[in-house]
Amino acid sequence: MAKVKTIGILTSGGDAPGMNAAIRAVVRKAISNGVAVKGIKKGYQGLLNEEIMDMDARSVSDTIQRGGTILGTARCMEFMTEEGQAKGAQICKKYGIEGIVVIGGDGSYKGAQALSRHGINTIGLPGTIDLDIACTDYTIGFDTAVNTAMEAIDKVRDTSSSHERCSIIEVMGRNAGYIALWCGVANGAEDILLPEKYDFNEQAIINNIIKNRKRGKTHHLIINAEGIGHSTSMARRIEAATGIETRATILGYMQRGGSPTCKDRYYASIMGAYAADILCAGSTNRVVAYRGGRFVDFDIEEALAMQKDIPEYEYQVSKCLAI
Repeated sequence: MAKVKTIGILTSGGDAPGMNAAIRAVVRKAISNGVAVKGIKKGYQGLLNEEIMDMDARSVSDTIQRGGTILGTARCMEFMTEEGQAKGAQICKKYGIEGIVVIGGDGSYKGAQALSRHGINTIGLPGTIDLDIACTDYTIGFDTAVNTAMEAIDKVRDTSSSHERCSIIEVMGRNAGYIALWCGVANGAEDILLPEKYDFNEQAIINNIIKNRKRGKTHHLIINAEGIGHSTSMARRIEAATGIETRATILGYMQRGGSPTCKDRYYASIMGAYAADILCAGSTNRVVAYRGGRFVDFDIEEALAMQKDIPEYEYQVSKCLAI
């Protein structure tokens, strides 16, 4: 029998394709375990505002293919305070919510930790397109985001080739370079600029462009990570230094939207079901992860203490393939 009678679910921070698949799985798996589910709208802000609703199996019908999050999301400064966290826990108790599944990134996990300290069981699910959560090899939304970016870059590359331009395409990822690395390799970029690796030697990029042009290459593709930014001003400097028409394209929030890929739907569904099972069984302060080919869970503090970096071999391969 389940150790809790009612759980809540919320999405926090940036939205990511696949979050709805996770919500659907949490709701339906908890119900199958005999546990009631309440949806909390707009993340921790919605919790403090008591935007709480009952959910059943029908509440999540026709949602698995939709991007974004049906519960909505927001960032909440008040919940970063001890007073806000205590208030959130009291509201949970008021509504009979004994445990919460939090879908979001590492910032969202800190809120989950706080609720756990106040007696509300919490399980985190890694929902971020940035792939920057160290404890897991997969985060909900990354696969869709990187495919969206890849397809957009292919289109820009077509016109860049037609006009014999240099193109700088900026992708998302905050301070992590995973989207940039994957797109750089998948799109055949000549230069890939990652926050973890870039030495800000712009002259080296300029030299590479000139060298490739002398070898007969008629276009040049640079993938620039959001954590480096300044793509427009970089384009102006490169054009001035090389005499080659250079354009910057910032893909922006289109990478967050769209119908999730099969991988994001499947992995998010299994993770959501796993989260519901361990929460219903009484677990708390845990993060669900996909690591080494298995779905597992970690203590939140252990997960937050882990470090993640761009794999050196993969980075070296990306440079080799760009020759």
